[in-house]
Amino acid sequence: MADPKTSGAGTSSTTATRPARPKPELLPPWKVLLHNDDVNDMDFVIDTIVELTTLNRHAATERTLEAHKTGVALLLMTHREHAELLSEQFTSKKLTVTIEPEG
Repeated sequence: MADPKTSGAGTSSTTATRPARPKPELLPPWKVLLHNDDVNDMDFVIDTIVELTTLNRHAATERTLEAHKTGVALLLMTHREHAELLSEQFTSKKLTVTIEPEG
């Protein structure tokens, strides 16, 4: 005799509806801001950005030049915990990065 679980016998043609899953709440975004300094070499700053973030060398160069020209550049937006981690990592490399909530 065939097993009803595997042969398809005894299955209903109607499907039970499940309550919709609630959408996960997104964490509020935080800015990670790179500040210009006159101590570190630009290549070091660019290499550090590439090392610590997902930015490629071209994007890291653009942000480094922006910070050099204007005093500060937005490196990236992320959630608070990641922003705090990046701030600590940049500080350990003797670079000045601040974080602030978006908006």
